[in-house]
Amino acid sequence: MVSEWSGKIELETALAGELARGIADEPPAIIREGGMIRDGYDSLLDDHRKAMREGRNWIADLQAKEIERTGIKSLKIRFNNISGYGIEVTKTNLDQVPKDYERKQTLAAAERFITPELKKMEEKILGAEEKAIARELELFGNLRDAVLARVATLQRTAEAVGSLDALAGLAATARRWGYVRPKMREDGRIQITGGRHPVVEQLLAGGAEPFVPNDLNLGEDKGTLIVLTGPNMAGKSTYLRQSALICLLAQAGSFVPARAAELPVLDRIFTRIGAGDDLARGQSTFLVEMNETAMILHNATPDSLVILDEIGRGTSTLDGLSIAWAVGEHLHDTVKAKTLFATHYHELAELALTRPGVRNFRVAVREEKDRVVFLRQIIEGGADRSYGIQVARLAGLPADVLRRAEEILQGLEERETDAAGKPARIKPREGKTRKGRDTGTPDLFG
Repeated sequence: MVSEWSGKIELETALAGELARGIADEPPAIIREGGMIRDGYDSLLDDHRKAMREGRNWIADLQAKEIERTGIKSLKIRFNNISGYGIEVTKTNLDQVPKDYERKQTLAAAERFITPELKKMEEKILGAEEKAIARELELFGNLRDAVLARVATLQRTAEAVGSLDALAGLAATARRWGYVRPKMREDGRIQITGGRHPVVEQLLAGGAEPFVPNDLNLGEDKGTLIVLTGPNMAGKSTYLRQSALICLLAQAGSFVPARAAELPVLDRIFTRIGAGDDLARGQSTFLVEMNETAMILHNATPDSLVILDEIGRGTSTLDGLSIAWAVGEHLHDTVKAKTLFATHYHELAELALTRPGVRNFRVAVREEKDRVVFLRQIIEGGADRSYGIQVARLAGLPADVLRRAEEILQGLEERETDAAGKPARIKPREGKTRKGRDTGTPDLFG
């Protein structure tokens, strides 16, 4: 491939040399301002510019001479795009104006004058500037036409150089970070050993917490749908993204961040990740989520890879769980796409009891008293809890809020009810307001 691209490179040395000689190092944004063409490139343009410079030097000399002649220290020769050059004298010095000055323009605090000598030089300077810009436009047009005449060759060369640059970047990254050459399969199976996230791995490099590689086996006898459970921040999203990126890199012709990889040719990679709304179009976060999910279900095929990072979290628990369950069944039964489904609904692990192609995995954690340690390892089996309160503790929620949350959670898990049929642990409790008045905690289910 490298030799193929190298063979398409044609160095337009003559054209490049002509452009280097003709175009200024720092050309203006607007060519009509002048300065696009380099000095010394064209003798006629140089003559016009010389006349302009000499004329401006002459103007400076004239100003010094008139100051000395008139004794007006504030006298200035100014230029205006509309009226041209003029000798400007403040109104307090008008009595010192020589008789040979011809009034040209009246200003609020000054008068402008012209002399036959200045008028003649003005015509010369402005004529030279106009001719210089016209010549620049002509020369620039010639250079542009020369480039257009070689545009096909330039485009082929640019494509080849760009492709070689991309390949070189992939090769350098693969060498530096220990990527491997993937083996492409025809049976649709994904088999990744020691897979890593190409971006997160680099961000963690040299830090106290190294990146933890993980395996992935998906397709055929390994099942087509993985339900991945575990707490927030444990690494579910990273695992989903790294799996998709490894497949994408392989299809782009790159080595991949893994110890070994056998991958299929995919028709598309579908993702349903994160939360976002489109309020300008009247779409809530949940509606956007459902739109994305619907697009996947209508377009994915058995040759697609689907990664779902939470489904149904934007509505009630029972509604969300029901939708997520039905989506999982549809992907398994009808679409048959290779799917990684990360969820906090650990009840979805029960899909494996009714669907032969569903397998359960979880992110390993270690509990230490009232805190949880994320091990970043993907292991087989489903999680039976989400550790949300532990994550809230890491975020710094007040201790009394955490204690009350644990109390409520225990009641919900035990399905305790009081005489009214409400969860017994979610009821008014005695407390004091900040002003010291006795009050009760509002009934959350009242």
